[in-house]
Formats: sequence, C-alpha cells, structure tokens
Amino acid sequence: MARGKKIYEGKAKILYEGPEPGTIIQYFKDDATAYNAEKRDVIDGKGALNNRLSEFFMVGLNTVGVPTHFLKRLNMREQLVRACEIIPLEVIVRNFAAGSMASRLGIEEGTALPRPVVEYCLKDDKLGDPLVTEEHIAAFGWASQQDMDDILSLALRVNDFMSGLMYGVGIKLVDFKIEVGRVYEGDFQRLIVADEISPDSCRLWDIETGRKLDKDVFRRDLGNLADAYTEVARRLGVMPVNATRMEKPKLIN
Repeated sequence: MARGKKIYEGKAKILYEGPEPGTIIQYFKDDATAYNAEKRDVIDGKGALNNRLSEFFMVGLNTVGVPTHFLKRLNMREQLVRACEIIPLEVIVRNFAAGSMASRLGIEEGTALPRPVVEYCLKDDKLGDPLVTEEHIAAFGWASQQDMDDILSLALRVNDFMSGLMYGVGIKLVDFKIEVGRVYEGDFQRLIVADEISPDSCRLWDIETGRKLDKDVFRRDLGNLADAYTEVARRLGVMPVNATRMEKPKLIN
C-alpha cells in the first residue's frame, strides 16, 4: 500500500498520510530511547515486534468493545490507523509502584497499589512530559470534564483487559501508558485509544522471577531488549515458539 507524505516523526514511529482520507500509515522504527531521548540506540527487530504486539492488543481491545484507531496491519513494520486529534496527554495507569512513582513518593518498587492509580502527563518532550492534575487540564483547556470522564473509563477498561491477558501468560502488568484521540462522526465526537500499546509503553514483569520484559531492560542495561520483547510475543502466541530472531545479513569475504 502506497504511503503519502510524511506527517510526523517521533522517537519510535513515523506517520505518513494513508491511502484514503482520514487514514494514516504508522511505521514502527527500531530506535530505542530512554530518559527523554538522552539514551538512545537502534535495536534490530524492535519495530517489527512492536508492530505485531500493538496489533494484537488493539485487535483484542476492539473485540471487547474498547474503541481504538487500529484498522489493519499492512506488513511487518506498518499498520493502517484511523486519523484522530490526539489529546496532548499521556495517560498512565499504575497497578504497582515502579519508575518515577516509586522514586517520587518513596515507595518500594514492586509494591502493589490498593487500587489502580491513573496519572496524567503533558505531552511535551521539551518539558520532560511533566505530571499534571485534572485542574491543570481543565484550566488550560486540554480536555473537557466529559473528556476526562471518558478518558478515565477508557484507561481502566484497557487496564482490565491487559491485566487479565498478561496474567494468563505469567506476566504482571505493572503499569502502562496510552494516548487518546478524538474522532468526529457528524456532530458528535468520541474518544478512542490511539498511538500504540507495546512493551515500549508498558512495564511487564515475569510473575515468578520478576524478570523485566519491557523497555526497562534498555533503560537499566539489563540485557537484550529484542529478546525481552520476543519473550512477550511468544507467550502471547504472536510469534511461534520455535521462531528465531532475524539477524542482519553478514558480508562474507
């Protein structure tokens, strides 16, 4: 399927105009970044893994009635998605204390939270995606109160789906981040899950061993990132058990 012109390039994806009005082609890059892109590398196969995993999660959400922007996967690195107006917030759902929350509140990493905690960050790399409250969101008009009610409902429904799915394959869903977009249908708007859901945007720990199977492997130099993502894909049945990670061809002298 032919791409249109490039619309946007981020740290992990490139967006192109889609073949039909209201569609976008989302290309998954092999780039890995952490600490607001202060640490970066290229991980062979990461983009293809995230493409397949995000497809798997988005299709599952659509099936259980949680609307997403996903339309179909085009190839190993690209998927066709619905164009939407992205609300400038990162919506974070936490089931266990980890990362910035653990350090910010002085809670031991891995502590189970009494209930899922939903946090919001302003999407602004230059500012380091600062944590914001619903008061900030309302004051600056980033989203209406109805939007916030719908965002909270979407986030918790995604959490219910993802937590159960991961628990079934021996993985603890520690936390995750989603983005939400507005789509317009006549005079009405509705909110949908957008961007991606992948190990780039989730914290995933093996239930038995605590082994990290997410981008913390890269952040904290805990091993091979592609191997961790491949393990998630294999457990979920996205990749066959006997699949091997493709390596770049080597020049023979």
